[in-house]
Amino acid sequence: MTAPVETIWFLNGPNANLYGLDANKTYGSESFPVLQARCEAKAASLGLGLKFVQSNWEGQLVDWIQQARGESKGLIINAAGLTYSSVPILDALLAFPGRIIEVHMSNIWRREPFRHHSYISKAADGVIAGLGGAGYALAIEAMAQLIAQAD
Repeated sequence: MTAPVETIWFLNGPNANLYGLDANKTYGSESFPVLQARCEAKAASLGLGLKFVQSNWEGQLVDWIQQARGESKGLIINAAGLTYSSVPILDALLAFPGRIIEVHMSNIWRREPFRHHSYISKAADGVIAGLGGAGYALAIEAMAQLIAQAD
């Protein structure tokens, strides 16, 4: 078996580890571990490795973005609630030399007005929102295409 050509990073922000536990099903019914396994399988089917991580801490997400600088050509991020408030995450993303896709489980433009502005979008090549777990898989497919186009 050959090693993956490229490993992409998929960062998840605060409370993403609670997916599937929300009584309102805002983020779907799929648990975070099931979503992670599905994303890893999707990446593998495309010949990619996937580093799929989650943190409730802004600084940890910034550290991972900085670490990815030397390890990956692509980064997918769902900064969750930090999407609407984190200049440090934006600054780290702006320093990332590869491709960036912003993803959200829910359609942020159909939610509360404060969610309509994303700091992350300024650094992103594209945004996928409102498709639940399917959006995660689409983000991985899109990243594979972006990386292939860059090579």
